[in-house]
Amino acid sequence: MTTGLSREIGAACAVGTVGDLFEACAEVNAERVAIEYRDRCISYRELLDRVRRLSAVLTARGLKRGDRLGLLSRNRPEYLEVELAAAHLGVITACLNWRLAGRELAHCIELIAPALLIVEADLVSSLPPVPGSPSVLEIGPHYESELAQQVGSFPPSVARSEDGLVILYTSGTTGLPKGAVISHRAMIMRALTFSSELGIAPHDAFVAWAPLFHMASNDHALATLMRGGTVLVIDGFQLEPLLTAVSRHSIGWLLLIPGMIEAFVEGLKAHQEPVKKVRVCGAMADLVPPHLIAEVTALLGAPYLNSFGSTETGLPPATRALISPGVVPTRLSKQQNGFCEIKLVDPADEEVAPGEPGELAVRGSTLFSGYWQAHEANAEAFRGGWYHMGDVFRRNADGSLDFVDRAKYLIKSGGENIYPAEIERVLLRDKRVTEVAVVRAADPRWGEVPVAFVACGGDEPPTEAELVDLCARELAGYKRPRIFHFIGLAEFPRSTSGKVQRQELERRLKP
Repeated sequence: MTTGLSREIGAACAVGTVGDLFEACAEVNAERVAIEYRDRCISYRELLDRVRRLSAVLTARGLKRGDRLGLLSRNRPEYLEVELAAAHLGVITACLNWRLAGRELAHCIELIAPALLIVEADLVSSLPPVPGSPSVLEIGPHYESELAQQVGSFPPSVARSEDGLVILYTSGTTGLPKGAVISHRAMIMRALTFSSELGIAPHDAFVAWAPLFHMASNDHALATLMRGGTVLVIDGFQLEPLLTAVSRHSIGWLLLIPGMIEAFVEGLKAHQEPVKKVRVCGAMADLVPPHLIAEVTALLGAPYLNSFGSTETGLPPATRALISPGVVPTRLSKQQNGFCEIKLVDPADEEVAPGEPGELAVRGSTLFSGYWQAHEANAEAFRGGWYHMGDVFRRNADGSLDFVDRAKYLIKSGGENIYPAEIERVLLRDKRVTEVAVVRAADPRWGEVPVAFVACGGDEPPTEAELVDLCARELAGYKRPRIFHFIGLAEFPRSTSGKVQRQELERRLKP
């Protein structure tokens, strides 16, 4: 075989890119509905045209392969067309969280040094000042005008499969968000893994109601648009649109998270129209009361997804187990996904014996490409050629996996990741606070919420209202402690090395 022919075969066998696969899908499914938003239906033909026009706008503004584009918007159709246009050009879309406090948002923007910010009109005022003052394109009349002006030929696709597609932000152990780079390769393999593992059909719909700056909606909206299904875009949890969606569409995976299931169950009971078809529902079963899992699955006629994945890994490593409709689960053991390898390791990165707890390490094609501009964090996370998740599991005799604990005291609240260190640093800015530890408390609505134990000094210690106000200025709403417990400095339980024993504080919260 000649070298030239080898190169040609290699090019033909490449994974491809999200932009190219969307374009191929759009040409085959031109008249099908790609996106449904409120009363508007956008066909694949129309969406492809808008994506091509936007790619010309981005090119005219000087964006090129490898550049970053910051996107600050609520859920709306433009969100997806921005990602697809950037994908065509090899530009990375950094999905900014509009719920963040000003300093957090400024950090996320500074981190990626964007060549352009595309911002929903009424969020422009929330943009913090950042070095370089990147130009801003508002989603609205001006955005539509720029698209309309693009005529004739459009820029060619230049992206490659290992190019970054999106940056999704995830909190680090220091609290400030890190930018996880998801490549075209990883996104395509996540789509393939999800559909094959859970039996999602090509034309199944997906309801993107959770924020598109999160993995759940982002991954599966793009996967749907590469396969010919309809993405039903809803801006946040809105009961009536969600009930309408399940009564009128065949849905592959219906995302349900702690904090909204109870209201959704009551809505289903009162809704007049029957559920059309849902193949799989739910996520994060560990954080949902078992009786609610049984109730919602019985109403939907669909099994509940007993998931364990992350922004960095996608669906794997252990999101294969399903809880049958109407069943109250008594154990929540996970099942390892196909298309990935995992091992459980001790602190020295040696594999532990079966039945022993160990940190889960994974490798496979759905993995992200590392954190943006975070060399030390990447070296630690990918040591030995495996991605170390920082979560401890135990493998059972039947091969299933039991979750043991969250390393570094991660709090999961209604689908959001919260790291105590970030909250603690904010509270310690008040000089009257001498010690603070933030721990997790069980919550019937959100699964878990942060609770702060605080020791104060001085003649006039801060009031709870003052600390609440401090957190309100510095932190996103979901990160703010729900309760403050004021205790003496000597009351903090400590290890022999002087570290606060958080598990002891958590025990105090239990009835």
